[in-house]
Amino acid sequence: MDALVLARLQFAVTTAYHFLFVPITLGLSIAVAIMQTAYYRTGNENYKKMTKFWGKLFLINFAIGVVTGIVQEFQFGMNWSQYSRFMGDIFGAPLAIEALLAFFMESTFIGIWIFGWDRISKKLHLTAIWLLAIGSNLSAIWILAANSFMQQPVGYAIRNGRAEMTDFFALITNGHLWVQFPHVFFGAIATAGFLILSISTYHLVKKEKHDVFIKSFKFGAVYALLGSLLVILVGHNQAQYMIKIQPMKMAAAEALWETENPAAMSLFTFGDEANKKDLFAIKIPGGLSFLAFNKFEGEIKGIKQLQAEAVQKFGEGDYVPPVAVSYWTFRIMVGAGFLMLLIAAIATFKTFKQKFEFSPFMYRIVFWSMLLPVIANTTGWLFTEIARQPWTVFGLFQTADSVSNTVSAGEVLFSLISYTLIYAILMVIMISLMKKFATRSVEEIDVDDHGIEEDKLLSKV
Repeated sequence: MDALVLARLQFAVTTAYHFLFVPITLGLSIAVAIMQTAYYRTGNENYKKMTKFWGKLFLINFAIGVVTGIVQEFQFGMNWSQYSRFMGDIFGAPLAIEALLAFFMESTFIGIWIFGWDRISKKLHLTAIWLLAIGSNLSAIWILAANSFMQQPVGYAIRNGRAEMTDFFALITNGHLWVQFPHVFFGAIATAGFLILSISTYHLVKKEKHDVFIKSFKFGAVYALLGSLLVILVGHNQAQYMIKIQPMKMAAAEALWETENPAAMSLFTFGDEANKKDLFAIKIPGGLSFLAFNKFEGEIKGIKQLQAEAVQKFGEGDYVPPVAVSYWTFRIMVGAGFLMLLIAAIATFKTFKQKFEFSPFMYRIVFWSMLLPVIANTTGWLFTEIARQPWTVFGLFQTADSVSNTVSAGEVLFSLISYTLIYAILMVIMISLMKKFATRSVEEIDVDDHGIEEDKLLSKV
């Protein structure tokens, strides 16, 4: 394996691992803020217990997420120095703003929130958690602004072989950003909702049917339902936008070799990628045209035509992404999303009954459903990045030209193994801490007024 393949593998591993924590941070920060708002407005101690219980899990996740996120930026200088040279003027701006504004905002208010219980007014303490939640989601916007430029370059000029920013406003109003961020945001809401739902289910079945976990179950069910429904709706909008700016990505997602009008949507395709043809396929006539244009007619360009157009525009080369990987990651993401919607809808329906009892089998389904958002989030990002290949910056800069030319394959392999081992250790720590605090009884939720337990928790991380 050469340095390029290993560098891509390392970035995939570290990114996928980091993104295990990002959606939980985004979604759970808002959930905890809502719970504390309920406590502030009602004075009900159960809402305070809910805030502290889920707040502990948020803190664990936040700490691990910060550690794994720092590694991402190091890689741009280590393994992708040519990309950094080409993109530094543009990519560095939103990352710097994210660090100086959003991350510092998170860091400040997380400290106030942790140690402010009963030390500052309830209103100020509540403000701290909301500013923490806002800061977390602002971080996501700036990171996605950088990623959206890679998907749809705007507001730039090529000078001296580098992309230089000419319009910062164009960067932050990039159309891709404002279809991508809602998808990430509502996916995070769904992820946090299923985490709350699953852990509440554990308590209701294994430990205690206390009002804290009954309320948490109801909250998690509604939260997961809203997130799942809205992520599907905005995902549909994002797919339509993707067809306009990256038609090859959608063609790869559907294994659409030939241009069709109307275009059929594939339910299952077994294809010959080397010869660009289907061997067996089950398709819905007009389905892809409906996805693209909200009507059962309309032309969708196929991979062969798009490849020919790319050669004419960019010169000789292979501009087709890995079709099989794109096809299946897209389907796994969509399939997991609809399963999430179904389970969340059933759980929410149960919450409106006076006695929401499940069968043991259904309880197990609800408990393990917390894995579905993880699967959807991971495969969604794999599809987003892999189906953009061979481009790092779409239409401007290819992945093969982005890798560091002074780093050997052996050096990348060493760092890949090192990061993988470190991340494995962090995963063990994460799981043990989450298990410890997620299985506490109601009596164990309250901590002393000086935040000592939170201090010990962060020191362990």
